[in-house]
Amino acid sequence: MKYERAIFSHTPENSRGRFSGEKDSYLRSCFQHDRDRIIHSSAFRRLKHKTQVFVYHEGDHFRTRLTHSLEVAQVARTIARYFGLDEDLTESLALAHDLGHTPFGHAGEEALDACMELYGGFDHNAQALRIVTRLEQSYAAFDGLDLTWETLEGLVKHNGPLVNMDGTLTKRYEVRGIPVAISEFAHANDLELATFASAEAQIAAISDDIAYNAHDIDDGLRAKLFDVIDLGDNPLVGGALSKTLEKWPKIEKSRLIHETVRSVITLMVNDVIENTERLIARHKPQSPEDVRHLNHLLVDFSPQMHEKNRVLQSFLMRRMYRHELVQDKMDRARRVIKDLFEAFMADPSRLPEKWRGEDLDEDRKARKICDYIAGMTDRYALDQHKAIFDLDPLFR
Repeated sequence: MKYERAIFSHTPENSRGRFSGEKDSYLRSCFQHDRDRIIHSSAFRRLKHKTQVFVYHEGDHFRTRLTHSLEVAQVARTIARYFGLDEDLTESLALAHDLGHTPFGHAGEEALDACMELYGGFDHNAQALRIVTRLEQSYAAFDGLDLTWETLEGLVKHNGPLVNMDGTLTKRYEVRGIPVAISEFAHANDLELATFASAEAQIAAISDDIAYNAHDIDDGLRAKLFDVIDLGDNPLVGGALSKTLEKWPKIEKSRLIHETVRSVITLMVNDVIENTERLIARHKPQSPEDVRHLNHLLVDFSPQMHEKNRVLQSFLMRRMYRHELVQDKMDRARRVIKDLFEAFMADPSRLPEKWRGEDLDEDRKARKICDYIAGMTDRYALDQHKAIFDLDPLFR
């Protein structure tokens, strides 16, 4: 079935609004306004030159954080439209989900987290919250983007609750605790950290998984880290590959890759829709609050698709993420982040004037430097490293 308007959908009329109390114009709903502010933010534009696996200069056809975010938004709007959920809120969350990422993908995040070990660590979800509530400074009346409660909640909780109902921390945060940026903001502006996020946020999160898996297959094949034939036995990709070859036995490789990846996306989207329909029929949520107070996701893969995704991720881990060429690049990326952090901590005068601050204690100085480095693009980080250390680029 296709839903006209899901009873558990958010609507602009039932939004909890903005913390500033700002009113939206009659031309755009509050969630459209959120989406537009995200798109026009400097942090969103910088995603163009932030990579995930490959460094920016390695090829024009590899995904960046920006192209990935657009792909996530496309998948998310499709699923949201099917279920009659608010497409603009869903798109806002899809476009914003990577705003807090560092240059050089997960390697950059790991390196910056290690640098910040004594100062509260680094978490890209917390960094995204800092960006949209504090670091973006374009508007005269407020810092950040002054987004609605629903967008901020989904940004923080799209991967699930941070706190259990009994007050203990969920597994992800039980060792290191909830990042300060999230805990402070949630304390002052209750984001209900013990509940799940809205169905719209759950769609954005699972669309990220779908787009991530599909484009890593595509990028890995383009980079020749593995060949399409290596995926023949994969339970998720193999079937799509066989059907493509059966229909077009003489198809050229570039078209074979595209058609196979396209089919994989369709398989995952269909699985999410079918499984979510079963969950809706079982639990019959009557409001957005009913979705939040389920003790599990409402929008999810089937157990069978979870297992297929696990096998695919295992393959990509062996053949792509841990490939010696990728590892070499990521080791160099970690060195760039570490060198920059240590240089700025030793001599904050190297920072641009607006980032220096005065009379900062070590914790606040480290966090300011962390904000500065996290906001860099791959290209800018390499340029800064070369300027400070007078070395040839670490990437050729």
